[in-house]
Amino acid sequence: MHEQYPSVRKGLLQLIFSGSFMKRWNDKLRPVELVEVDKQAHKMFVAYILYLLNSRDMPADDRLRLGEEVIQGGIYEYLYRLVITDIKPPIFYRIKSNPEHYQQLTEWVLEQLQPRVQPLGAHFWQGLCAYLQKPDDTGLAGKILSAAHIFASSWEFGLIKGVNPGDDELKDIEANFEELLKEHFDLTGMREIAGGSRNGLGGLVNLCGRLRFQKRWSQTPRIPETSVLGHMFIVACLAYFFSLSVGACSSRRQNNFYAGLIHDLPELLTRDIISPVKQSVQRIKDLIREYEQRELEQRVFSLLDEPGYSELTARLRYYLGDQDYSEFDNTVVDKGRVLSLDADELHQNYNRDEFDPRDGHLLKVCDNLAAFIEAYTATRNGITNEQLQQAQWKIRNRYQRENLLGRLHIGALLADFD
Repeated sequence: MHEQYPSVRKGLLQLIFSGSFMKRWNDKLRPVELVEVDKQAHKMFVAYILYLLNSRDMPADDRLRLGEEVIQGGIYEYLYRLVITDIKPPIFYRIKSNPEHYQQLTEWVLEQLQPRVQPLGAHFWQGLCAYLQKPDDTGLAGKILSAAHIFASSWEFGLIKGVNPGDDELKDIEANFEELLKEHFDLTGMREIAGGSRNGLGGLVNLCGRLRFQKRWSQTPRIPETSVLGHMFIVACLAYFFSLSVGACSSRRQNNFYAGLIHDLPELLTRDIISPVKQSVQRIKDLIREYEQRELEQRVFSLLDEPGYSELTARLRYYLGDQDYSEFDNTVVDKGRVLSLDADELHQNYNRDEFDPRDGHLLKVCDNLAAFIEAYTATRNGITNEQLQQAQWKIRNRYQRENLLGRLHIGALLADFD
């Protein structure tokens, strides 16, 4: 009996979204609410930069393998974090230092994750089990994720330290962050990222981090509120899971994850313009697109003028689109040219690593599905208004018959949300 295609189910979607509830630095005074899903988004954006910069000299196959390890490791660590919830870092590190205690905790975590994660397929589940049962990954992927985790946490610490002057823990926390960051300065780009500059890599990761301040559905009360930054990480995770379900090649899976992770980066420059405004008149839609492209050039790509960052700039451009295609078009690179294709043609003829494929339509489905979960969760939490009800109805209606490449029925998945 052959194994069924990996599938994505309601329980996994709700688990991924639950990071929007998980508060960070919960024992400190916070000028803004800090939640786990925002931190994970910032972490994985930094991890992507470090991955690109530290794999330039690798053979193509080794580089692809490292990219997959970084994404999977980031998702595995997030899933673990969702289950252990509010264990303070000093306590968790003490548990990790005792192999027996860590093993007991991890076995319990895997028991909680199994019913929701195992439908993704044996390969993903076995990879999760193997990853979590070893306390630390000492390879390059593990070091990249560790550096990104430390930076994202220290960036949050920078937000709260000035408003907690009487907290006697702060000096030790700050010193620990400084020491841990220095331990990762052998990674190309890490010193620049940690330097806090307004230019170069430091400026780019600071811009990305600021998207946690920008709330989605800003005129609609919701519980929980979600940020643009956290939303991008949720879309990235869904895009990776859906890529597994449709049998995407490694390059395509990675492109879909990272395209999801940055797809709303222009909203830092334009704010969250709601779809009815964007789509009201074609000329308005075109004007918004033109403005986004100009602002990206002036405020994002201008930070990356140095030759050493040219590949990073090229990848961001590919994911965000240009005048010829958008972030939600399906694209491949054939003989140096970017081609826009329909989903079936991409899957049948270009589902190979050498074509650098990217599923824009799949990404749009994930974007709308994440919005549906936001609206659905707010409604279940007692917030009922016309905007939330209408959003759910529109998304259900739009995808009622959507069947991604014959493998993933979006209408059936939405029907599970009764």
